[in-house]
Amino acid sequence: MKRFLLTELPVKNKTIFLRVDYNVPFSDGKITDNTKIKASLPTIKYLLQNDCKIVIATHFGRPKGFSKEFSVAPLAKELQRLLPNKKVIPLPDCFGKKVLETIKNGKSQTIFMLENLRFYSEEEKNDSFFAHSLASLADLYVNDAFGVAHRKHASVCAITEFLPSAAGLLLETEIRSLSQALHPERPSVWIMGGAKLDKIALLRLALEKYDYVLIGGALAFTFLKAKSIPVGVSKTDSAFIEVANKILKSKYSHKIVLPVDFAVAESFSPRAKVSLVDYNHLQPHQVGLDLGPKTVALFIRYLSSAKTVVWNGPLGYIEWTKFAVSTKEIGRFLGKLEHAVTIAGGGETAEALIKYHLHHHLTHVSTGGGAALEFLAGKELPALESLENNYKRFRKRLK
Repeated sequence: MKRFLLTELPVKNKTIFLRVDYNVPFSDGKITDNTKIKASLPTIKYLLQNDCKIVIATHFGRPKGFSKEFSVAPLAKELQRLLPNKKVIPLPDCFGKKVLETIKNGKSQTIFMLENLRFYSEEEKNDSFFAHSLASLADLYVNDAFGVAHRKHASVCAITEFLPSAAGLLLETEIRSLSQALHPERPSVWIMGGAKLDKIALLRLALEKYDYVLIGGALAFTFLKAKSIPVGVSKTDSAFIEVANKILKSKYSHKIVLPVDFAVAESFSPRAKVSLVDYNHLQPHQVGLDLGPKTVALFIRYLSSAKTVVWNGPLGYIEWTKFAVSTKEIGRFLGKLEHAVTIAGGGETAEALIKYHLHHHLTHVSTGGGAALEFLAGKELPALESLENNYKRFRKRLK
């Protein structure tokens, strides 16, 4: 299926509606991680070089109606800091006469930022009237928000019915990079961890396409419990135990690599004393919170010859540094693999790699959480379908 590339849109001197994902971590009135904002800069700079006016739209948090707490003003301020020689103007709403006039009267190379899209319930309902109001602000639409590519929302899908539309440079990079994971060069290894245990589709794809799947995080304890191995009070998912049991009895069972030791504590606390125990020696009162050194060495043995590595989910409870040891060690090792494509997908994984300054050493760290996981699981993303349908609708008009 084809879609318009940004370089194929006649953007010169046009007003561009640019959907971005600036839903960044925010605490005590400050942005704690601006990675997503920085990731949009190549597309913004390309449009500025073409003398465009840019109307930026994003969601921020989960507001229930209008709320000063979820205003995009801090996002506009951060973008202005990153582009000190350009004018970034925050607007008081997402549409309306005043917003439209401000944009029309603005000069080329000016950046306008609409207020939080999710102040309107119509956004998440994929409402056509709301999308048409957004579309009336611009000549062309560019989607650079991979983080919401799996959402059927008005600023992602319905808006493409009204304007010629293209994928932004970040969105294209995400598609191209993650596509490598769907067609891995072998030997191939998938690392699967994290606290969320709803990864059946992802796990099945990994087992079908990859040579080995290294299991960490809470997922490991579900597999051990399926083997009737005591896991103490470690987190498990009773609904997933039956699935894990079937996988362990399937033709793919030889691909599953489980931990051989853990870092455990006797209470769920950052100050808890840490002990190292073998996988089959967890006591009833112990909770596993990280992989042990023997498991790290085992995983590295599998990773050392890999040509493709996909990583989803931290290997321990990374919120507390003492239980982030295996995640950091595996991250450092992947950064040293010279002849491998190394891809990380999922919000927690990216968060961990950025937190410990390991993201620059991998081939690609996705900016999308749920979108990356759905793409990797082989699911169709609504944003991409919309861009492909837009190409069919507008290709003759743009020739």
